[in-house]
Order: sequence, then C-alpha cells, then structure tokens
Amino acid sequence: MATKEAVAQLAALPERVAVVETKVDQIEEKLDDLKIGVKDMHDCLDNTRDLLTTKLKEMSDDSNVQHDALAAKINDLERIKNKYTMYAMAGLAFAAGTGWLNSVNFPHVLKFLGL
Repeated sequence: MATKEAVAQLAALPERVAVVETKVDQIEEKLDDLKIGVKDMHDCLDNTRDLLTTKLKEMSDDSNVQHDALAAKINDLERIKNKYTMYAMAGLAFAAGTGWLNSVNFPHVLKFLGL
C-alpha cells in the first residue's frame, strides 16, 4: 500500500509544484509592485522635503526683511521719544533753576494747556 500511496503522491507532485510556482510568481509580482510603491513614496518624500526647504527659506527671508523694517521703525520712535524727553527735562531744569516752579499756579497752567 505504501507504493500505491507513493505513486499517487508522485502523480500529484507536478500539479502541486505548478501551484507552488504560480504562488511564487504572484508573490514576486507583489514584491515588484511594493518596490515600485516604495520608490514612488521615496520620490514623493524627496520632492516634499525640497519644497518645504524652499518654502521655509522664503519665509525666513521674508521674516528677516519684516524684522529689519520693524527694527528701523522702532529706532525712529525711540529717537523721537528720547528727543522729547530731553526737551522736557531741559525745560523742567530751566524752570526749576529760574524758580518758576515755586511761583506757578497749577490752575493757570491747566487753563493754559486747555485742560
């Protein structure tokens, strides 16, 4: 009986080998598809990285220009503030030195300023 069983298995062997070969071919095709998909994904990631790098550089350059413009405006405002502070201090020092602060009547000053 062992020989009949062995003969039956040997007869079925070419069919089983064909099935295995078909499955291996399908696996190889799927692996090829996966390789192509991974390559496409890699290319997409490269393009995305390059695009992001370019955009970040543009944004950084724009930001630097804006910061420089804002710094110039702030410097101008500080110069004006310092100038008027210096004039006010000089006026107060002059008024204190001449004795005007002791003789000033504040309601008259407020009326003069329109307050």
